[in-house]
Amino acid sequence: MAATEPAAGDDSLYVLTACLLTPARFPSVLGDDYPAACAALGLAPYEEGYGLLFGQDGLGARWTVVIDDVSLVAVAIASWDCGMAYDLSPDESSVVAGLPGWPLPVATKAPGVPDPHDPEPEEGDPAPLSPPAGDVWGPAQRRLGADEVALHWNEWRDRIAPGPTQERPAAAPAAAAPGPYTGVRRALEELRGYLKEPPPAGRVRSGFAGEGARTIRADGPGWSLVARTDDMAFVLLDDLPREVLPVTRGPQLPALLEGLDAIAVRPT
Repeated sequence: MAATEPAAGDDSLYVLTACLLTPARFPSVLGDDYPAACAALGLAPYEEGYGLLFGQDGLGARWTVVIDDVSLVAVAIASWDCGMAYDLSPDESSVVAGLPGWPLPVATKAPGVPDPHDPEPEEGDPAPLSPPAGDVWGPAQRRLGADEVALHWNEWRDRIAPGPTQERPAAAPAAAAPGPYTGVRRALEELRGYLKEPPPAGRVRSGFAGEGARTIRADGPGWSLVARTDDMAFVLLDDLPREVLPVTRGPQLPALLEGLDAIAVRPT
């Protein structure tokens, strides 16, 4: 559920929805980690993070408004998730930037204004933000794919039949093994490197998974990982479009996941 009341300011912004941009929770389309996500929007990696408001002005143009009142946005998102209305109207003093376009798809539109469109550019304006294309495969699509696996973990987990434990892609045909093995092996090796030299904030994130387990989301150059500390992992690679490679629980994976959980950023 999204708010449709105008935010504070001289020019009304009809806020449609919002998200957080913090070390523990940021739109993965923007980058592998929090500093990269901030850089994609021209923002400094402020430790407390930001809130991103997606809305339309009175002419219907799409705008992403960045505010530093993270708590306000967190409360709004929690209210919407519970099916409750919430008027997200930040104080002008909390506005950090106004960026044309939306980096994420927004399914709703403001009432009484023209359909969403990019604002007319003025000299010196940055190019409008836009969601990643759905008909190509690259880092943004790979990270979004990993987010979907994390969101629908049980569905993906049910596709993997129980079998011998092995720290490699499960049920991969022998003829297809070298490609996936190389990418998965590299991802796991780089993850072990994170335990020796901590990566940038947000590169490894940990979320509640129930029954004492945690969901691990990690990214690196060319790969993304989703795992549960009490179970297995899935790896997605830039080199293998739309492939989700299962890594069954072997002798080394549990310790790796526990170590990653120990260094991961967690939502507060």
